[in-house]
Amino acid sequence: MAFKINENCISCGACAGVCPMQCISAGEERYVIDESVCISCGTCASVCPKNAPVEE
Repeated sequence: MAFKINENCISCGACAGVCPMQCISAGEERYVIDESVCISCGTCASVCPKNAPVEE
């Protein structure tokens, strides 16, 4: 299952910088994950200060 970034996101970009698949980008309100590319490794969740990336 892919990860998704919830409303806790503060748009710091920490997750995008560590994603091995480069599937995280800045969205209008918060960062977003391209679920078709995400490999559910959890790296984004491990660096997020707000626990915004969650597995669906």
